[in-house]
Amino acid sequence: MRFQEIIGHQKVKEHLVHTVKDGRISHAQLFLGKEGSGNLAMAIAYAQYISCVNKQENDACGVCASCVKYEKLAHPDLHFIFPVSTNADVKKDPVSSNFIASWREMFLDENYFSLAQWQDKIETGNKQLLISKNESSEILKILSLKTYESEYKIVIIWYPEKLNIASANKLLKAIEEPPTKTLFLLVAQDSEQIISTILSRTQLLKVGRIELEELGKALVKQFGIDGNKALQIAHLSDGNYLKAKKLVVNSEEEYLFQEQFVLLMRSAFKGNVLGLVEWTEEIAKASFGREKQKQFLNYGLRLFRESLMRNYGDRSLERVGEPTAQFLVKFAPYIHGGNCMEMIELFNDAIYHIERNANAKILFLDVALKLTKLLRVKAPQEAT
Repeated sequence: MRFQEIIGHQKVKEHLVHTVKDGRISHAQLFLGKEGSGNLAMAIAYAQYISCVNKQENDACGVCASCVKYEKLAHPDLHFIFPVSTNADVKKDPVSSNFIASWREMFLDENYFSLAQWQDKIETGNKQLLISKNESSEILKILSLKTYESEYKIVIIWYPEKLNIASANKLLKAIEEPPTKTLFLLVAQDSEQIISTILSRTQLLKVGRIELEELGKALVKQFGIDGNKALQIAHLSDGNYLKAKKLVVNSEEEYLFQEQFVLLMRSAFKGNVLGLVEWTEEIAKASFGREKQKQFLNYGLRLFRESLMRNYGDRSLERVGEPTAQFLVKFAPYIHGGNCMEMIELFNDAIYHIERNANAKILFLDVALKLTKLLRVKAPQEAT
């Protein structure tokens, strides 16, 4: 993984390159960024650049013996630690080395992935993924080894939030005073969930959201979609590659939800009971499915939020595409302080009841009829 393969974050890349050129490589660094930011890919690209024997001006060469092994995540001086749990094959005391083949396959297929995707990959069901004290013992063994080929031995810890107290305590001294030429690169999503004694011993590097223009260009290149549509999706995802990819893949559902939402709100506003009954019949079909019904309701909650941002907040924070934005011009004025909380509660309650197998026809007709009243509530007068 080279820097050039990572979407955006040019300033972060330049900073990391300069730390190597200037000989200022900190022994313990925290790559902090939300899922979809590319912070794991950034940490691996940084490790590859450090280990490259033929460094280019701004990136690893990609062809030297070290880079070839890094491209396969198979370099002997590169070590990974990540949350795991037992599964059908590993029934006791799981550690990262038990799953390294799956890890390599996961990253090489998807450079950007979530903890939930990783859990699906290793088929651990609903078990909690952790970095246990057994893992810490494995790390200490790694640290006792000499480097094989590179100047540095590099340990990448993905999701240090999953370190429990026992494992963190065992690692503390190693992170604070590691063996010579040993680097710890921690890749985290939420610094508040990292044990404070570990957090305080790392140098923070923030990997923010991907720049929207850069994300849009990447979507055009990867999925071959129209540039304007790609930029809209980048805005909708708020610079999160995982969300953007999901929106591209599920764009047909997005249009379906918009169509159904517009139909619901127009019929409810007009008090068209026959139209609401027909709408209920359509959305309650077995082919629509409970999961899609929940997604539709979450879509509605997002449009309520966007309407409130349009009415009371910062318009620059809007995260909708052009067709939805046009709909919101007329719809947003009807979502205000007099009815917004009731609407949000109505949709949240509907999600709750769907999860508990409520009758979809009765549930959605109830939602539709209540909306006819809520849309007629007048906005409260502002104080003068």
